[in-house]
Amino acid sequence: SFLVLEERTFSLRGTWQPELYFSDFGYDFWYQPRHNVMVSSQWGAPSAFRTGFNMADVKQGLYGSSLVVWDWMYRNKLQTLDLGEEGLLPLEVRFLHDPDAAEGYVGCALGGTVFRFFKNDEKCWEAEKVISVPPKKVKGWAMEMMPAVITDILISLDDRFLYIACWIHGDVRQYDISDTRHPKLVGQVG
Repeated sequence: SFLVLEERTFSLRGTWQPELYFSDFGYDFWYQPRHNVMVSSQWGAPSAFRTGFNMADVKQGLYGSSLVVWDWMYRNKLQTLDLGEEGLLPLEVRFLHDPDAAEGYVGCALGGTVFRFFKNDEKCWEAEKVISVPPKKVKGWAMEMMPAVITDILISLDDRFLYIACWIHGDVRQYDISDTRHPKLVGQVG
């Protein structure tokens, strides 16, 4: 759930949403008041990541692969967008900076993917995979195939570029998102 803190003392005031609408997991959120929406990501259960990452915990359902769409004003859950196996461990959520834009991106750590979420013509929310960073075949590591583990994403203030950090691969990538449905890799460091 999302906690509301008192602004001066940081004492707990309560939860942002009613108990009826709690999520399975939580991590990040971003809101777009002009569209009366907040989107949050579902990383994993604290009991799983406190002891260190283990793939068995993923198989047991202790990590998420969904985004939750919330009504910003009434604080109730509108939709859950299942990103599937390619969307495992969604972390950073970012809307475009243009307040009229009803779309954004989420980086999915274990999936090595970025999904675009958007409001469709029927005023419902959808998600589609727009970037996939292939895993690398390695030896002597926890898994045979090493995922990129996308940990951070950032959109430039002019909404022209998306930056993603591929933590385990050790690189940062820059994508031109002039066409938000078809990001193009234009730079890479690492």
